[in-house]
Order: sequence, then C-alpha cells, then structure tokens
Amino acid sequence: MKRTVVMTTSAEFERRVRLAIGADSVESMDPGGAAGQPDGHRRAGDPVVIDAARLMVSLGVGEPPDVVVIGPDIPMAAALNIAAHIDQRHLPTSVVLANGVGPDEWLLAMQAGIRDVIAADAEVSDLRLVLDRAASAAAAQRHAALTTGPGGSRGRVIPVVSPKGGCGKTTVASNLAVGLAALAPHQTVIVDLDLQFGDIATALQLAPEQGIAQAVAAKDLDAMALKTFLTPHSTGLYSLCAPQTPAECDVITGEDVGRLIDLLAQEFRYVVIDTAPGLTEHTLAVLDRASDAVLVCGMDVPSIRGLHKELSILHELSLDGMTQHVLCNFADRHSGLTVKDVEAVIGRGVDLVIPRSKAVPLSTNRGVPLLQSRTRDAVTKNLQQLVALFQPQLKKAAGRAPRHRAMAR
Repeated sequence: MKRTVVMTTSAEFERRVRLAIGADSVESMDPGGAAGQPDGHRRAGDPVVIDAARLMVSLGVGEPPDVVVIGPDIPMAAALNIAAHIDQRHLPTSVVLANGVGPDEWLLAMQAGIRDVIAADAEVSDLRLVLDRAASAAAAQRHAALTTGPGGSRGRVIPVVSPKGGCGKTTVASNLAVGLAALAPHQTVIVDLDLQFGDIATALQLAPEQGIAQAVAAKDLDAMALKTFLTPHSTGLYSLCAPQTPAECDVITGEDVGRLIDLLAQEFRYVVIDTAPGLTEHTLAVLDRASDAVLVCGMDVPSIRGLHKELSILHELSLDGMTQHVLCNFADRHSGLTVKDVEAVIGRGVDLVIPRSKAVPLSTNRGVPLLQSRTRDAVTKNLQQLVALFQPQLKKAAGRAPRHRAMAR
C-alpha cells in the first residue's frame, strides 16, 4: 500500500487529501509545536514552529513514505526546510507543497527537493492527479535505487521525442535543460540530435566552434576529452550541438551516438537530448539508454495518432521500460480536441499540458528560453512542473545501461 504523510494543522485540508487518495493510505503528522507551547498544546492563532529534525525521526520509522504533502498552513521557509531535510537523507519520497508560488519561489522549491506544487484550494480530482503522479515518481526512484549498479551513479538520460515535427519539441527540450541546469549547474548537458536541422544553438543563442560531428571524429575519446566539444551557456548548461552541414551528418551512426551518450552520462547528472522527428537510428540508440523519455505531441489528429503509433513501436521493440512523460503542447479551446480525447487515442494518461502562448515564439526568436527569462506566463509555470518531474532523483541519478545495444547499429 502506498504511504502518504500529510503535514498540516488543517483538518479540512487533511480531509480533502483523504478524499483524493483514500483514507486508509493517509497518515497525519503534526508538523511542530507552537511558539512557547509544548507539542500538541497549540492555541488557535499560535504560530507553528517546525522542528525538521524531529520530523525526520518520525518519517524514519518503518518504510519511508511514498509522498509527503506539506499543507497550506505551513510557512514557506519551514516547507523548504522540511523538503531539504528529506532530500539530504536521499529518501525515496516525493514532496508535494499545497501552496501557490511564483517563478522565483518555484526555483527555491525545486532546489529544496519539492517535486510538485498545487494550489491549496485545488479540486479533489486535481489533487488526486498530482498525488498519484508523485507516488509514481517515488516508486521509480525506489526501482532506480535497486537497479543502479555497484560501479557508481549514472546520469539521467532524458530524450525528448515526438513522431512529427512542429510539436515544439526543441522548445520543450531547451527549457527542460535550462530548468535542470538551475538545479544542477555545470552538471546538465543538452545534446542536439536533430542532426540535419537542429536548432538548439539558435534556441540558446550559442555559436559553437565544435559539436557532435567533431566529437564522433575524435580518436580515443573519453569522458574528459568529450567535454572539450561542449559549448557552455550562461545558465551553467552545456550543449553538444548538431553538425553545421548535412555532409557531416552522414558519417554519424547510431553506435556513435550511443557511445557519446554513455560518456556524457558518466560525467553529467542530467543528459537531455533533443531528437529528430520520428524514430531514427540515432533516436533508438538514445531510447535504448534512456532513464526517462518526454513524449511530445500537438493537439491535432495527425500528431496524436503519430504518438499512439510511436508508443506501440516502442513497446514492440521493448524500448518502453523507461519512465515516460506524455506532454501535450499548444493546447487551446479552439483546437476541437480535449486532453481526454488525446488519452482515449493513445491509451494512457497525459502527464502535462502546455497551453498555446504568444510568449513562446517571442522567446524562441530572442534565443532566451522562458525558464531563463522567468517570464510570468502559464507556459512557464507548466514548464517548471516538467522540470519538477525529474527533481526527486537530484541526489541519486537514475540512468541505466543500454538494454538493446544491437538496436544502435
């Protein structure tokens, strides 16, 4: 049974959590005593004083909880303190904060270890969705802890894929990479694997002198030597950029790509890959090594059907063992389709929905990702939620060795 701990003094909020996921799986925990009062003797209106160390002792009894929900009555500083203590102890636990936050607070929340944020007055159905997603992330973290080999940690390999072009895949990949670089500066790299038409350099306003073509051509390449082919970004992100001419693409094989990804995963905590549309030889080599995959589709019938076909092919090739995150892009009321329509076609739930926004093409044309400029926009908030999907394993990477190396040949 999944174990969820609710830290709150609000009986009403606790009741709504129990309604969302079932009373039997929820435990309540008094987050602290009142100023000047012994624990359990607070008076109405007394400020709550959080003893994070005491809470860690309580959480450490038995199996760690899958999810810790920090209620809306807990001050932000105290919530960050609790999350940081959980993160520092490497507990396989997802922390959810029930409180509204701005862009700056979002970054602090993710750095402290908070996986997701939801409004305190969110509908029970929305609360259920967030808590189920948090529990799934905790389960994946437990699995990663069991399957990570004794040779040490391996970075998370996160390809961003889509069946067709025009879905906003590069925008998603570049913002994800910038967001992860904010969490792990100089430990995040993005690889532009759209070898013929890659736009990562443009999206990040980079002028690379070398890239993937030169890295592949290098002899006796090791992880340290590979770093010389990376282009640094002002956010602390590194980029392995696409070739500048089509002729350079022809000599790059799936096996070459797999070797580069393996080396990068040895050195970086996060390896984000912007792939070409469809399932090319190079994309299959990456998926064979992926710890996660972000599957992007637009809110149009061809894109949705293409995603359904792509999911089926990955299953047939036994390349669907990684954690998958389905993202619907360009959502608006005028498309004639709903998220439920998408879910009915692809046969699974949608994890994130990015609304259509004028801020996106503006940021693309400027070469400044939304998560770098911290634009206050609904798209920015949802992209921050995408970054938060990968936050729980910040301290313990979850990459894995290839499953089907033959696929890369």
